[in-house]
Amino acid sequence: MTKFFLVLHVLAAIVAVGPVTVAASMFPPGARRALADPGDQRAAETLRLLHRICRVYAGLGIAVPVLGFATAMSMGVLSDAWLIASMALTGIAAAVLLALVLPRQEELLEAVEAAAGADATTEVAATEVANTVTTGAAAATGVAANPRATVRLAMFTGIFNLLWATVTILMIVRPGSTTGA
Repeated sequence: MTKFFLVLHVLAAIVAVGPVTVAASMFPPGARRALADPGDQRAAETLRLLHRICRVYAGLGIAVPVLGFATAMSMGVLSDAWLIASMALTGIAAAVLLALVLPRQEELLEAVEAAAGADATTEVAATEVANTVTTGAAAATGVAANPRATVRLAMFTGIFNLLWATVTILMIVRPGSTTGA
């Protein structure tokens, strides 16, 4: 049963966490492009898709710690320090994703959509629209829809990815393991 849980745990990590890390990393540069050109529908659609990937796979990602816990229980390693550290880092990564990454993605997406809506209804020059809408969208969504907001999002995404990389290393190396790894 241990091998079964381990296989499911690893597959869940690859299938669920992988897409979130990639899509979340692609979001900030996509948001910068979309904010720079409010009329670019493709950029806005790309952002919506990336955000949807992050949300859906974050939900599926709950299987990773659940299956990891089942694996650890069947292996009898629940009290090992490397596992406790991994569980804590997984919790922190989930908190970063849910509290910092996803909400800021939503705010930037709203700002991009507000900018696109204003761009479609006004005849003002594109640069004036971008400046006006960016400021208006920032006030409406509570996020400064500018490169600084995307840089902060990129930083939070990097922290999320670094936490997952650390958990992955701990899972592979397993300090104190007798497997020779």
